[in-house]
This record gives sequence, structure tokens and C-alpha cells, in this order.
Amino acid sequence: MAMLKLRPVPATGGSIAPATVRLPAHKRVYAIGDIHGHIDLLLHLQKAIDADMAAHPGPDCIEVYLGDYVDRGPNSAAVLDALIARQASREVVCLSGNHEAVMIEALLSREGFARWMKMGGLETVFSYLGHRRTLDEGTLWSQWRAAVAPAHLAFLNRLSSHFVCGDYLFVHAGLRPGVPLEEQSPADMMWIRREFLDCPDWLGHCVVHGHTPTREPEVLPNRINIDTGAYASGHLTCLVLEGADCFQITT
Repeated sequence: MAMLKLRPVPATGGSIAPATVRLPAHKRVYAIGDIHGHIDLLLHLQKAIDADMAAHPGPDCIEVYLGDYVDRGPNSAAVLDALIARQASREVVCLSGNHEAVMIEALLSREGFARWMKMGGLETVFSYLGHRRTLDEGTLWSQWRAAVAPAHLAFLNRLSSHFVCGDYLFVHAGLRPGVPLEEQSPADMMWIRREFLDCPDWLGHCVVHGHTPTREPEVLPNRINIDTGAYASGHLTCLVLEGADCFQITT
């Protein structure tokens, strides 16, 4: 494990961000990007987080998971089990991604299930059923719904839309520019792309987000993107924030 210090690229317009963005004293945040069913990458990164906590004790530590725990990768059910277990042993904030929102819709209706199948949901279904047999959609839907543990449904239903700590705001996709935080739409927080990504303005906080894969973490004066496309790249990113410092755990 290694720690890589990250620095923002220079601003290129927009309203000016504060000279220093920081967490409250005695706080450390570990923010983890989009997992997409890769339990191996998640467990490896959690071991690295544990090692960093042991090597650098002192601050109150919070783990923030930015959503998209399910779909595309092979072990979504195991990822949810791991996150539920993690919440039982430490301070953990789990946010909702758009894939969790669609998974909930899939539990409620066949129409939602059909939509989910087009977004990588079939891999999640197989992770619950323990087989990859081709079945008609109605049978597959019924079997999967019966296999979803009540603890998983409760976990999905209590996911937060965002989390604020000091000068940082953590969210899955981003914020709609020009809209106060208390008026932001949960749908925008899970789905927005270009309107947010193309905005150079300071939005009241430095926004830490995922949702839009990049090859490396994208560190800008107004936002930090840590979705490094784990489902395709095999690279799951953890951002470490403490005081005014910003690091990436590399494993």
C-alpha cells in the first residue's frame, strides 16, 4: 500500500474556490468510488484502509461509499453483505448511486426489472441466485425477488443522497449548478453529468463524486471525481482527506 498526494489542477474560470478546503479538526475521511460488484477490489481496499488507520491513529475516521455498489461486476450481493458488516463495526456512510435506485425499482415492478437488465442488472441477479441459467424474464424476476435478503432491502432503502463534512460534500453523481443544497433533487444527485461536470463554479463545497469513469482521479478546485471504472479497469479508488491534505490510497 502507498499514499499518493493529490493536488488540484489550476482553475480555468468560474467563481473562485476558497484558497484552502479542509475537514474539521480531528476528522479523517476515506471516500471510496464506484464498486460495481467487485468484492475482491473492495475487500483489498478495506484492508488498506485498516492498515492506514493502524499506522496513523488519532483522528475520528469516517468511511464514505459513493454508491453504485451493484451491477456489471460478478458479486454484487457479496458487496452489499460486506458494506452492511462494515457499518456494524465503524462509522460508515453509504450513499445511493443510480444503480441502487434502479435496483429498487426492479424489485417493485416488471417494467423496472426490464429497465435494470439493460444497465448491468443481470450480473446482480446471478449473484443472488448462484447460477447463470437462462430463464424467461418473469421467472428470473420472481426467483431474484425471493432471493433478496431483507437486510439488503433495508440497506438500499436507508441509503443517503449526500453527506457533508467540513468544506466537502460527498454525493454519487454531482449537484445541479445554481440550486441551493436543500433544494437539490435526489435524482440529480444520482444521475447528473454534463451540467455538473462542465460547471467550473464553486458550489458551496468541494464536491467529491463518482458516476462518470475517468482513468485517474480528477482533482479540480471545485470537485474531485474518484470513479476510476473498477468494473472495467480493475482499479477501485480511495480518497483520503484530513485537514487540508488530499491523498489517494494506491494498492
